Amino acid sequence: MSYILALDQGTTSSRAILFSPNGEIAAQAHQEFRQIYPEGGWVEHDPFDILTTQLSSAIEALARAGARPRDVAALGITNQRETVIVWDRETSRPIYNAIVWQDRRTAPLCQRLAADGVESTIVERTGLLLDPYFSATKIAWLLENVPGARERAEAGKLAFGTVDSWLIWNLTSGKTHVTDYTNASRTMLFNLAKGRWDEDLLKLFNIPEQMMPEVVWSSGMIGEVTTTLGLGSIPIAGIAGDQQSALFGQLCLHPGDAKNTYGTGCFLLQNIGEKFVTSKNRLITTLVCSLDRKLEYAFEGSIFIGGAVVQWLRDNLRLIQKSSEVEALANTVHDSDGVVLVPAFVGLGAPHWDAHASGLLIGLRRSTQPGHIARAALESIAFQVADVMDAMLSGSGHSFSELRVDGGAAVNDMLMQFQADLLGLPVLRPAVTETTALGAAYLAGLAVGFWKDPRELWSLRKNDVRFEPSRDRAEITAMRERWRQAVERSKHWTEEEIA
Repeated sequence: MSYILALDQGTTSSRAILFSPNGEIAAQAHQEFRQIYPEGGWVEHDPFDILTTQLSSAIEALARAGARPRDVAALGITNQRETVIVWDRETSRPIYNAIVWQDRRTAPLCQRLAADGVESTIVERTGLLLDPYFSATKIAWLLENVPGARERAEAGKLAFGTVDSWLIWNLTSGKTHVTDYTNASRTMLFNLAKGRWDEDLLKLFNIPEQMMPEVVWSSGMIGEVTTTLGLGSIPIAGIAGDQQSALFGQLCLHPGDAKNTYGTGCFLLQNIGEKFVTSKNRLITTLVCSLDRKLEYAFEGSIFIGGAVVQWLRDNLRLIQKSSEVEALANTVHDSDGVVLVPAFVGLGAPHWDAHASGLLIGLRRSTQPGHIARAALESIAFQVADVMDAMLSGSGHSFSELRVDGGAAVNDMLMQFQADLLGLPVLRPAVTETTALGAAYLAGLAVGFWKDPRELWSLRKNDVRFEPSRDRAEITAMRERWRQAVERSKHWTEEEIA
């Protein structure tokens, strides 16, 4: 068979990529889908938009390659994490829209739980901080606010899943209700030391255990696609949350290896090995993909708004017509002229974890041009990554010699050079920047023998583009201090409004 198919279900689009045996992209297709904002701080998706755009992208990718389902050895799934979907087991119909990882509606619940003193227990068991970002409070909200949901859940009639579970349920016509360890570790309901759903946390959030999916390893045979969907009976053999999939796609398989993905958000992960430890610097601990079927961990710094700040320039401010135009606009000026943009549109993630922070654009003058704002937007991505790396350096015990990068915004040379300058470290961009999808393909391909082992995958890797730091460190220090001051001004802005 000629290909591995990766389904990459993201926050703003569904992508499908066919990979050839040499690890190169043979064909791809993607479709954006609707973002739903019912109230301030609420972010939702229609689960059927997720499903239909993912299926149609897969079929389009096959058509672009002139391939048929029988040419595909297996498919792997990688997905936006933490997003919650609850559906009826009999009808397969969702009881409500998907509540997206960016959604902040459960901030008051998190505040109440923190006041009750439960955050330390959550950190010790799940490696996660008490924040609306994760799945548990979203599930609790659905059970309390959708009429009849609690009664149906307690009767065993409802199923919960992150997006991977929802796709697999539908791809297998309701025969398979699973998630993998990496996605389970993002729910705030999974005990990372014991490797199972935590009964005490399920009780704390009042979530019936019968809603939960079976947890499986990231690489292995899971089921087959139902033939009625136009994809034949392709085996499903890989699952991973998008950031763990990117870590695997970058072949960060050993303690100390790290990567940053520049997608809708930014996600810096560093492999820390087989020992479960928690961060003292408000990073989170998460499970990574393990070919040895052992619990293995990473520190992660999650930044909520990364590449999405470019979409904001495009869709809200209308400074550009296409996201790809942002670099040219930023290049119309030499620097940001003192303009700083803190893109805390849905609060701040690591290392601040302030659900009440708000977006801030400061340093405006009569001379400010669109190019200054565009440059400040790009720089805001790199500043946030640098803040997370500082927290990681002081807590992991592993130093950084370089940063491997991927994701849509990683193709922006200006951003990558500025990132290298800020960090004072080389930034390495692989020839295939779609490493999130590549990781899912690797997981599926290894499960079915399409590739033999990680050594073969290393042999397929093409030369990286390397960005070396070049700016004066005193200048960088001054810029980071100005950024720090702007971040502090953005914090706690909506506290009274939400409380």
